Amino acid sequence: MPKRGYHHGNLRQALVDAALKLITEKGPQGFTISEAAKAAGVTPAAVYRHFQGREDLLAEIARQGFEIFADLMEHAYDKGQPSALASFEATGRAYLAFARKFPGHYMAMFEAGLSMNANPDLARAASRATAILEKAAAELSQHIPPERRPPPAMFSAHIWALSHGVVELYTRGTPGARTPFPPEDLLESGIGIYLRGLGLIPPDG
Repeated sequence: MPKRGYHHGNLRQALVDAALKLITEKGPQGFTISEAAKAAGVTPAAVYRHFQGREDLLAEIARQGFEIFADLMEHAYDKGQPSALASFEATGRAYLAFARKFPGHYMAMFEAGLSMNANPDLARAASRATAILEKAAAELSQHIPPERRPPPAMFSAHIWALSHGVVELYTRGTPGARTPFPPEDLLESGIGIYLRGLGLIPPDG
């Protein structure tokens, strides 16, 4: 591959795209800066004009991933309106859809061991995604008296954890994990059982 050189119009994004392919093939810890540079058609020295190192590159990939993720969650939420339950369930399904469609971003976000606190831009993008799920959770619990209402941040976090578990076990092919049910059905039934247990939807809802 001929060297594009530093004059390449969007080298920063070219490096991100190259690293995404490597992450998908080898995992977030399975590639080097040199490999990313080679895949982008530049020298390793050119990488450091845009990123401090591999972790900085991973953080940018994760940031972009959270922005895409938040956009998908927002679209899912809006599509479910005016039903609070439909919006809440749709945001859960959007989690599975994102993991399938953007595996490189997903791995950078959740499997690279990045510190959110160390990168303000990454933290802001992650908070935006969390806020959408919390908004859906808050609307779902409006009919419950305040003194009996579970904190939206708590049960939205539980649903996030449930979604993440379904993705890890049954969408990303964890060895030994088998189920006769589609991941979407597992997640939807799990959300229903959980929400009924909290009294957020009626037993026959």
